[in-house]
Amino acid sequence: QVQLVESGGGLVQAGGSLRLSCAASGRSFSRSNMGWFRQLQGKEREFVAAINWSDGSTYYADAVKGRFIISRDNAKNTVYLQMNSLKPEDTAVYYCAADGRRRWTVTTTGYDYWGQGTQVTVSS
Repeated sequence: QVQLVESGGGLVQAGGSLRLSCAASGRSFSRSNMGWFRQLQGKEREFVAAINWSDGSTYYADAVKGRFIISRDNAKNTVYLQMNSLKPEDTAVYYCAADGRRRWTVTTTGYDYWGQGTQVTVSS
């Protein structure tokens, strides 16, 4: 079991930066792939970024590539999402997710555990 709690969301102007954190509890964090997803009201949850448990490799959605950076600190059981050059279209609720079965996927069904989400609002 992994419990996830996101923090760091808020209101920022376009072009600004935010860093989201996701604190995990549970022994399996270090052996879980971790992902960030986002969801606009009335729309499907979409993949943002993922980081591999084994080699730390990362993967990004095209919409955020070059602007967002996912990282993890296994000693702190925490995964981060550094968001730079934010745009109004990045406005969404951002969710942290854990893939304990290590499937290395971008689909929501591939993740077993989810946080409660944190709101990010980018004003123009």
